[in-house]
Amino acid sequence: MALGDRGFGHAECHAGTGRQQTCAEGGVHGARSLGSTRGFPRHRLARAAGAHAPARSQQRPLPIPTRLCHCRGQRETCAMHCAQVILRVALVLAVSGCASTTTISVSPSPQMPVCDASRTALVLWRTQWRADQKDVIEREKAAAAGIARFFETSGCFQSVAVERLLQLSEDQARQTAAAAANPSGRVVLLSVRELGPIVKLGSSIALVEGGTEAVLDVSEFVSGTAAPRTFAVRWSRGGPGVLKGVASLPQDMQAALAAALQPASR
Repeated sequence: MALGDRGFGHAECHAGTGRQQTCAEGGVHGARSLGSTRGFPRHRLARAAGAHAPARSQQRPLPIPTRLCHCRGQRETCAMHCAQVILRVALVLAVSGCASTTTISVSPSPQMPVCDASRTALVLWRTQWRADQKDVIEREKAAAAGIARFFETSGCFQSVAVERLLQLSEDQARQTAAAAANPSGRVVLLSVRELGPIVKLGSSIALVEGGTEAVLDVSEFVSGTAAPRTFAVRWSRGGPGVLKGVASLPQDMQAALAAALQPASR
């Protein structure tokens, strides 16, 4: 068999998979024994041997996810799932880098300090919650603890007595406070309207804005005056991504009282 006529038998060797390896080896070995590979380029031999070899499977790079969530199903179900995922991611990112800010609103404003370290005072306090207020007992305990602690440590008055008014209307509470006023001291009536955590959704880029707030009505009764001085204070601490519970409510009550009554040591 002439080597030039069959091209080392490549057409026959690669026609079938069963004889491919044997024919290729035989053809190359026969060429070497006849000395006919002398001067034949090696890259052509390699190209001929691998021309019909099965192609290797190429591994595709893994796709890089570009969405926060992916699901298959009904549109409403997927929308709810994606909203939950986005909300959780936003909470993690927001809470990790958020700072609380304190906001104080006095109406009408401005107000002179109620505290006077040279005088004695009687402080009467009551609560006036919303009709749908939750956890009333816990809030009242926090308010009582914060009020007691404030007047013990703030130096607001030279001496002070603190009493709780129970089950009195606003008019009855005012009458009680006015009757207790005397020339040697003053009477301060506190009405607690709000004390607790707050959460707002969708109010900022962080999706969640929360904190705690306290709302007070303050009336100061001084003997010899026709009408008491009355004003309202709204105190809040929080911000975007801030979530707070009830543990800090006694301290928040103290801070709200300091903003409202303005002790000299504040």
